[in-house]
Amino acid sequence: MKIREVLMAIAVLYPLAGYSASFDCQKAMQADEKAICADRSLNDMDVAMATKYQFLRGLFPMGTRGRMMDAQEAWLHSRQKCGSDISCLTKLYEGRLQQLDEIYAGIDKPL
Repeated sequence: MKIREVLMAIAVLYPLAGYSASFDCQKAMQADEKAICADRSLNDMDVAMATKYQFLRGLFPMGTRGRMMDAQEAWLHSRQKCGSDISCLTKLYEGRLQQLDEIYAGIDKPL
């Protein structure tokens, strides 16, 4: 299944799932997590980022996967530094989503 088809399925089914970040909002402790849970746009970007990240992570061998995990942890640390600043969080998510799109674009795909 092509990523476009997967993302379309997610886009269709996501509204049916309600308001849910990639983590349990009821257990949100940090300011960044609470802000994401309270803001629909951030919530949507969080789900999109987590979906793309998990999809891409599954495409790579262990070494590359480990580097992706390290990069994701560094990104999460940066997200925590934003605290509840919606503008900061939005900018970080937009950047990370673009990075993940670029990673996908760089993958050799069969015709």
